[in-house]
Amino acid sequence: MKMNPRCTYCLLSRVHFQSKLSTDDEDLISKTIKECLEVVTKYYNPEAVSASVATKVHRKCYEVLKDNDPYDVTKKLINQAALKVLPVAKEKIYENSPDNGELFRRAVLASVVANYFDFGIMGFEASEDKFEAAFRKYFKHGLDVDDTPKMLGLLQDTVYIADNCGEILFDTLVFDIIKKLGGKITLVVRGGPILTDVTLEEIKEFEIDKKVDRILTTGSNAVGVLVEEAPAELLKAMKDSTLIISKGMANYETLSEHNFGPIAYMLLTKCECVAEDLGLEQGLSVAKLMNYP
Repeated sequence: MKMNPRCTYCLLSRVHFQSKLSTDDEDLISKTIKECLEVVTKYYNPEAVSASVATKVHRKCYEVLKDNDPYDVTKKLINQAALKVLPVAKEKIYENSPDNGELFRRAVLASVVANYFDFGIMGFEASEDKFEAAFRKYFKHGLDVDDTPKMLGLLQDTVYIADNCGEILFDTLVFDIIKKLGGKITLVVRGGPILTDVTLEEIKEFEIDKKVDRILTTGSNAVGVLVEEAPAELLKAMKDSTLIISKGMANYETLSEHNFGPIAYMLLTKCECVAEDLGLEQGLSVAKLMNYP
């Protein structure tokens, strides 16, 4: 996805948000915003990939703050809140013993709804105390774009590119169904801390490695999957897979610039620009299969 003019002030809003998470020093916050603004000014281009510019901005932010993980405490709170709601999701998924197709659809829905857990997006309020109510509301509404029937026959060798902390716990519900249906899973997480994205640290903490066949990283702390920074092993796994599942907006922003496929984008359209790029409205629950013959 290419950069939109609206990305500029959204990025700076997030810089301000995470700076305040890191420090109370207003001078340092001002310095951080100033230097990040210079990065935006230098790299803003309608032909630039939005997440590539975002990566440069956030790296500069962390550098100026001298904090390689401003969301450290926030991620722990997110995971705690997610653990409280996880039993609700399991109950909803398995209620009335659904067939495999419905079971997969419900698990995907729960995983997509958990994409609600994203802190710092301008104009989008997400807080741990409101998550259960939001989960129940979105789950009851269902998927606005539902390509799960097509995805069901492509699960033999799945590459699953994760997004946020908290959300990853709900992704495990999808893993359970994929494994039940005989599929193999390569789980991909960030190569280092960025925003609230899941890393190997959380995978080990919650023993998620036991639910998948292989774990790879994106090779860096880039926002999304920057192909130029991705390990060869990851690119090969994506090329050889029967299905790529891409969670969240940042992964969409980067991967939509390439022809990997079949690829299923599973997300909430929290951002107006991402929604428009997908040809959808803002605020929808999406499981959209693309690059599929």
